[in-house]
Amino acid sequence: MSELRFESAGVLGTGIVAGLFMTTRVERVNEENYLRFREAGQPIMFVFWHGQLLPLIHYHRQEGIVVLVSEHDDGEYVTRVIRRNGFGTVRGSSTRGGGKGLKRLVRAARQGRDLAVTPDGPTGPPGVFKPGALAAAQMAGLPVVPISVTASAGWRFRSWDGFLVPRPLSSIRVEYLEPRMIPRDADRADLERLADEIGSAMNERAHA
Repeated sequence: MSELRFESAGVLGTGIVAGLFMTTRVERVNEENYLRFREAGQPIMFVFWHGQLLPLIHYHRQEGIVVLVSEHDDGEYVTRVIRRNGFGTVRGSSTRGGGKGLKRLVRAARQGRDLAVTPDGPTGPPGVFKPGALAAAQMAGLPVVPISVTASAGWRFRSWDGFLVPRPLSSIRVEYLEPRMIPRDADRADLERLADEIGSAMNERAHA
């Protein structure tokens, strides 16, 4: 019964996403901050807040990006939708199954796949960048490309992340911030400092 429920939700969710974003307009800002790596054949790690996931499922569909998804049941619903949109997934988080998820992310990166991580997931606090999210980028030598997503009009779920659902006919701005490299010799204190810097830049753009 669970499998049928998950699969049905995946089909329904995929249809809803496709229908919604047929009516929206998108402005992509500073795309060169990630396209130049793709042109060079260099995998990257995208980072963005958990509540901004929905527009990115549509606007980065069918690119083969590998996404870190929580092992909780709600993560299974997300997995079914994003796989139908051409993403890969690994399961894990900073609080449950994190070590396993980290290893699988690094393996995917070494196979030439781009990665995507929500550094405030899976349970928040919202807008707080957990330094563990940088570990895969450090181990695999990936540039980290932060993304900020805003909408001219939308609904916010009453969830911990304030999950954004843009309204039909709204305008969506997807901004790719300055890439950051994570030094191979960075220690825990360095990762915490970098996480604070990147998270602050993401929050600043989200409220600009």
